Amino acid sequence: MEKIASFTINHLDLEPGVYVSRKDRYGDAVITTFDLRMTAPNREPVMNTAEMHTIEHLGATFLRNHPEFADKTVYFGPMGCRTGFYMLLAGDYTSREIAPLVTDMFTFIRDFRDEIPGAAARDCGNYLDQNLPMANWLADRYLNGTLIDITDKHLVYPE
Repeated sequence: MEKIASFTINHLDLEPGVYVSRKDRYGDAVITTFDLRMTAPNREPVMNTAEMHTIEHLGATFLRNHPEFADKTVYFGPMGCRTGFYMLLAGDYTSREIAPLVTDMFTFIRDFRDEIPGAAARDCGNYLDQNLPMANWLADRYLNGTLIDITDKHLVYPE
């Protein structure tokens, strides 16, 4: 069986960044999958589920309410390895084109201090597993360490 594309990326050289993971075509439509890598795989601790869950709720809420990308958002959710998130958008985009959206989303997450959207038993299957202060901290770390003044090293997968 062939390895899927995401398993062919050298995770030993992968840094936090915003990467195009793949582009899929469905008829005339293109779906671009982004790898929003927040930690250096296998070299930094992974994120805990509570803060990832909070980032997921806030990120999905931000994207689904965005004036330009609400109708283009297909999915936003965590990677199983807990080193980042996948964001799927309808359209043919580059990492550089989408970096401002990601920066705005993580600024929203960093600055969010209200009740977490959907964090209620009626709305979520594991509503108690949330950590807003840590989500704020991780968003700030990603912004300052990667997103603000992002370079090509953090926009293109390593060879």
